[in-house]
Amino acid sequence: MPPQQTIAIRPGGPEDAATVLRLLDGATAWLAARGRTGQWGTEPASTDPRRIAQADDWTAGGGLYLAMLGDHPVGALVVGDAGDDVPPATEPELYVRLLVTDRKHAGLGIGARLLEHAADLARSRGLGLLRVDCYGGDDRALVRFYEGCGFTATDSFTVTRPGRDPWPGQLLVRRLG
Repeated sequence: MPPQQTIAIRPGGPEDAATVLRLLDGATAWLAARGRTGQWGTEPASTDPRRIAQADDWTAGGGLYLAMLGDHPVGALVVGDAGDDVPPATEPELYVRLLVTDRKHAGLGIGARLLEHAADLARSRGLGLLRVDCYGGDDRALVRFYEGCGFTATDSFTVTRPGRDPWPGQLLVRRLG
């Protein structure tokens, strides 16, 4: 039996932009290899100026947390304010802006651990609501993942993107006790 592997979480910063892009590239390649291109397409985030700027914003904004397996980053979480594409919250909240994990370490509960960290952050700030949106297309496997982590699907929405197919989104909420 292999030794128990502990996932630690540390705050991230601007120096971690390349790490976030590496994680996004790996997840995009993993999805594309399975024919699941609706979520993030097929091109690496690290070659897309829009995604590079987004990673720079995320890492500079103070809401980045990295899941670490030893000294190796295996997941990223960004929390902050909701984007303009989702219905606004009706109460104070913490919003999950990004959740991505290294698929080479699937099965370790990295994503669930990062989401629990987001819930802990919200509670520590006196907030009772955690929200996230995700890709709601194909077989809705990602929606089911979030539901398995205690979220409830609420509003569906569509993001229109110039020159690309519309992106079906799903908003999910988790009430915190």
